[in-house]
Amino acid sequence: MRFLSEINSPADLRQLRVEDLQEVADEVRQFIIDTCSRIGGHTGASLGAVELAVAMHYVFDTPNDKLVWDVGHQAYAHKILTGRRDQLHTIKQPGGLSGFLRRDESEYDTFGAGHASTSLSAALGMAIARDTKKEDFHVCALIGDSSLAGGMAMEALNQAGHLKSRLIVLLNDNEMSIAPAVGALSRYLGRIKEAQSYHHLKEEIGGALESVPGIGGSLRRAAKSVKDAIAAAVLPGALVNELGFKYIGYVDGHNVAQLVKALEEAKSVDDGPVIVHALTTKGKGFPNPEKNYYAYHATGPFDPKTGLPYKSSKISAPTYTEIFGRTMCELMERDEKIVALTAAMPDGTGVDKVLEKFPERAYDVGIAEQHAITFCAGMACEGLKPVAAIYSTFLQRAFDQVIHDVCLQDLNVTIAMDRAGIVGADGPTHHGLLDIAYLRGYPNIVLMAPKDEAEMRDMLLTAIEHPGPAALRYPRGNGFGVDITAPPAPLKIGKAEVLREGTDVVILAYGEMVYPAVDAGALLEKDGIHAAVVNARFVKPLDEELIVQLAQNTRLFVTAEDAYLAGGFGSAVLEALEAHGLAQTVKVVRMGVPDEIISHGDPKALLAEFGLNAEGIRTKVVRSLEALDETNANRSRIKAVK
Repeated sequence: MRFLSEINSPADLRQLRVEDLQEVADEVRQFIIDTCSRIGGHTGASLGAVELAVAMHYVFDTPNDKLVWDVGHQAYAHKILTGRRDQLHTIKQPGGLSGFLRRDESEYDTFGAGHASTSLSAALGMAIARDTKKEDFHVCALIGDSSLAGGMAMEALNQAGHLKSRLIVLLNDNEMSIAPAVGALSRYLGRIKEAQSYHHLKEEIGGALESVPGIGGSLRRAAKSVKDAIAAAVLPGALVNELGFKYIGYVDGHNVAQLVKALEEAKSVDDGPVIVHALTTKGKGFPNPEKNYYAYHATGPFDPKTGLPYKSSKISAPTYTEIFGRTMCELMERDEKIVALTAAMPDGTGVDKVLEKFPERAYDVGIAEQHAITFCAGMACEGLKPVAAIYSTFLQRAFDQVIHDVCLQDLNVTIAMDRAGIVGADGPTHHGLLDIAYLRGYPNIVLMAPKDEAEMRDMLLTAIEHPGPAALRYPRGNGFGVDITAPPAPLKIGKAEVLREGTDVVILAYGEMVYPAVDAGALLEKDGIHAAVVNARFVKPLDEELIVQLAQNTRLFVTAEDAYLAGGFGSAVLEALEAHGLAQTVKVVRMGVPDEIISHGDPKALLAEFGLNAEGIRTKVVRSLEALDETNANRSRIKAVK
């Protein structure tokens, strides 16, 4: 590495000549490939933005000038150039660098990011704060073409054009999110590219007029209104101008010199916002991408020469995501009213299989979770049975739509929440720890979680056939390898399943915690403790009849859930006991995720850290029973003294 080994901060980068920057970008790209080939990561996403990162840190006086990255999974080059090069091998590893942007990780990470479409709003806020405090620095927001289509980004564009604050937007246009970009905005950006011949013609005409001796300047100024009128009629970029932005583009996003020139031009604009439109290729330089955009967006370890993943000899059960896709195809074959959709995550949710088999009944709406849910509501109004497959963490963005447009109207919309619970390497922005709490509080909705992949198939059918709103949550990763050859069968809504009898303690488990609870029950039996184990299945409606029955025959309930405790499954059990006057009869110990930000790491290790495995549940039961015995003994001593 001729240059990269000496770059420990953007200040070092800015000491180089512009002519050297392309080689810097090449070295950064190779460093990313070498590192991700060993540990995995958001490889393709970051490779496409290498030159953008080099140019931005060269042109702007970071960290005094503010760079605001959207999502953050494309920011590996940014991390390398801002003093984290020698830590990149720890990215997404326990105790290592975040795979996204974190303000507490670096002063160069001006805004934490992990979800899409946030950079424009944050950058505009920074620009307005700068103006309010009468300070002087540049704010540049990087956003992808798919993120730009998000409603929040469009709202920010609208206000930025109105406020006329000095703001630079660098549009990373690769026609991709994780999957290919969809929607009218994507087609519009394509038309801008096709219309570049007009830009060149306009400049040629302007140059010719300018060259007329004596009167060239006057002629060019006189022609400006005519050219602007032509632009409004034939140039797609006119929409950008009408929104109040100056448009610079397009620029080759892999040519650092062009990017530097365009960004320097953008810096000179002092009377409002400006968009620099850069064309990039996702996965640029990735060996043998084979157009497989899903595979190289984020990778595991791979062969750096071929780009092919290393094969594992271990035979694993299919993932919940795969089983969801298969089951949807199976159910849609039987019922033509079922439709499926996702929000820019077809591969991540299993909807890619549905799109292939039923293209006329499956939709990728892009990064637009709010629209996705209300779109479903509209279809349900007309008798269809829509199923929205959305990650738990991303469904948070459509909270109001779930309440107002689906639950309030009691519509038959099914929400399949993939990546529920602790997801691992992607960390706090992607953990699905809130869905129980944020969905449980509203009437009409049915909430459930399967203990394994076979039960997930049954729950998917149950949710679709339920005439009102229903949601099921399931974890990232592989199932347990149980038999799934039987066709899905509907479950009785609100009925739990007793898996083990016992009177010393009742372990009530929800979703992913059921199998660890069963294993804990077996361990406790060896300790001489007879534990009943219940697969709750439903958190709403809760099986209150069974809970009341069990409470009358035991002194201790232990609840287990892979979610935040506040407002969760354990809280629902406590509320049920209180409603039936049993809150003082049985002791309830809730096990779940504590009230703190959960970092990235191996999911099993993180769950074990919170006691959410078989040994952890066993230990909690033993200690809770000991505490009860000690309390009862103290009460007996006090009573004897009296």
